[in-house]
Amino acid sequence: MKKYILLLALCTFTIYSCKSEQKKSSEEMANSQISETADTVQTAIGPLVLPKPFATKSVRNSTKLVDWPEGKMPVAPEGFTVTKFADGFKNPRWTYIAPNGDMFVCEANTRGSAGLITLLRDKDGDGTAELRQTFLEDLKQPFGMLVIDDSFYVANTDGLYKYPYTKGQTSLEAQKGVKIVELPAGGYNNHWTRNIITNETKDKIYISVGSASNVAEHGMDEEVRRANILVVDLNGQNEKVYASGLRNPVGMDWNPINGELWTAVNERDKLGDNLVPDYVTSVREGGFYGWPYSYYGQLKDPRMEGKGTDLVAKAIVPDVSVGPHTASLGLTFYDANSFPKKYKNGLFVGQHGSWNRSVLSGYKVVFVPFEDGKPSDQPQDFLTGFIADENASEVYGRPVGVTVTPKGDLLVNDDAGNVIWKVSYNK
Repeated sequence: MKKYILLLALCTFTIYSCKSEQKKSSEEMANSQISETADTVQTAIGPLVLPKPFATKSVRNSTKLVDWPEGKMPVAPEGFTVTKFADGFKNPRWTYIAPNGDMFVCEANTRGSAGLITLLRDKDGDGTAELRQTFLEDLKQPFGMLVIDDSFYVANTDGLYKYPYTKGQTSLEAQKGVKIVELPAGGYNNHWTRNIITNETKDKIYISVGSASNVAEHGMDEEVRRANILVVDLNGQNEKVYASGLRNPVGMDWNPINGELWTAVNERDKLGDNLVPDYVTSVREGGFYGWPYSYYGQLKDPRMEGKGTDLVAKAIVPDVSVGPHTASLGLTFYDANSFPKKYKNGLFVGQHGSWNRSVLSGYKVVFVPFEDGKPSDQPQDFLTGFIADENASEVYGRPVGVTVTPKGDLLVNDDAGNVIWKVSYNK
């Protein structure tokens, strides 16, 4: 009897072991298949699985703009109200709020640019601009703006300009600006934007300069001082490359908890429907972020085979993926107190939307939650409703700049709909 029980136990163990080995073998095979069809990288909020290059075809899926129906507007989460802050612009891409509360709206586009900065002033703080007038015009594709002491800075596509400025001044038309930094102009698709930001001590200006190409197809000589964030003194001198390998960095802001510089980056095209995801990331001084040789760290771009090996080895994995071809441009930390606690010190990202994906991506504002100065979860939809008919590729607008007002509302520049939307919380 004992021999029978022993034999039965041995057989059971053998069968179980075989099944375990079979299961293990199946798991290994599945993992092997995944590794052959996908890449996995570790981001600040967890693993990100990416398809292999050319897993799908690259397509062109340009959108058609249609008018907002009467009474219809973007949709925010429950408890928020969306209103039209101002309209009647021509491509209002960016809003900058000066220390005195004056709002400057940059009107510019890839083609047929208005080349205009408009001043909005909400004198009584009721959320409506009582004063609206042209502040500066005849500019060459302006984008970033800054007020530092008695100077007004404008980043045109071809250079950083400095104007004499007095607090509360309503026009700079009589002032002559001086180009203090020459910047390389032109570029692939929308890489003309030059954003600027200053540091806490206000003794430096950081300038974002996108690449001149998709993936250096015309050679790296064309990319000198491009795909970088540059830093200069207030007079434009002592230029340095703060960070490189950033294909098209646009929005920039400082993390209110730990002081890190963050940026939103448009990644490369023509590797497929889902490559390469745009991202938002902290920016390390001296850091290299892959372009054009690799993406998301050491994932090599097959079109750059054998090039930039030393740089690829030290390429930094960006912190948060915000989706493929979303054209994420706007970026701001929410450091005000009007929104619910979950939004405090988190990140809003304006997504201009895809033109080269079979299914539209972007066309919304997303929110990235932060805890203790670090991203803590996946991006969440915050302001949607910009897509009118996905099947027909029709949209009402395209969000770009996101700006927090002194009262704690969020302004969203819809440069295609020619509107600035205001999102407020109903306390």
